[in-house]
Amino acid sequence: MEQNRTDDQGRPEPPLVADEAATLLGFLEFQRATLGWKTRALDETGLRRRLDAHPSRLTLGGLLSHLAWVEDFYFASGAAGTPMPEEWQRSDDGSDFVRAWTSADTLPADEVRARWERSVARSRAVVADLLGRGPDALDRTYPAWDGQEQVTLRWLLTHLVEEYARHNGHADLLRELVDGQTGE
Repeated sequence: MEQNRTDDQGRPEPPLVADEAATLLGFLEFQRATLGWKTRALDETGLRRRLDAHPSRLTLGGLLSHLAWVEDFYFASGAAGTPMPEEWQRSDDGSDFVRAWTSADTLPADEVRARWERSVARSRAVVADLLGRGPDALDRTYPAWDGQEQVTLRWLLTHLVEEYARHNGHADLLRELVDGQTGE
């Protein structure tokens, strides 16, 4: 039996041999831990740093906040069918998505991290519950995009891996800009 392994940054290595659900979850947890590593120990200044001489408003804090929203949108709201947490409640203009990117600019660093950690914890609970419903759990469908489409749990997990991996590339660049830290 394979033992849990972590790398030099404390990230859990995805299993080399496992069933589909454990493999997907292994890669998702690795990507989540990568974002945690890239934003670790930064204060508000570090989390709010933008690329010099570039029009992008992208920040590490914005990435944490956006991915917190993504976790809740797809798992808590979509798959579990519960309302979005209060911090993401829509306004009449539908600005919850935009607010997810920009709200980190006004929050203390600890709150930005705590928001993301709460969203990840909610997602883990939803996924554990869904996987516990039987051997066809990955094939069952759930609402996405506010009920406009149906997607499988397999799709949701794969999409979250992709979402994190894409944004972790942004996090690499931003963290190097903040303090020179590099790696993967």
